[in-house]
Amino acid sequence: MLRQPVSTRAGLLIGVAGASAVLLGAFGVHALRGVLDEHHSELWRTAVNYHVWHALALTLAVGLGRGRSGRVAVTAFAFGIVLFSGSLYALALGAPRWTGIITPFGGVAFISGWIALGLSLRTRED
Repeated sequence: MLRQPVSTRAGLLIGVAGASAVLLGAFGVHALRGVLDEHHSELWRTAVNYHVWHALALTLAVGLGRGRSGRVAVTAFAFGIVLFSGSLYALALGAPRWTGIITPFGGVAFISGWIALGLSLRTRED
């Protein structure tokens, strides 16, 4: 349940994250079928899965997150999508192997986002 209306920027971020996850998932299933080998298809699927889940997490962070920790969660989830999923999309499409160095930074951003979201949801009674 949203406490207040979502800012235009936050709403746009949520919309872009969700829509791009669906578009890239469909692109992988339809346009890349038969183009990617099994390994690269698996990279693409992993990227889409994390992208979708963290687009939803981003929505939670915007809607439920409070204070500085909530803002950190939003930022971390957005960066995680770009770094983690983005690097896997690039690798699946044939980017140089060193691109994989970026992926763990996205994973750390996801983990940080979940921790920040949890912290933002604490009550004063804790």
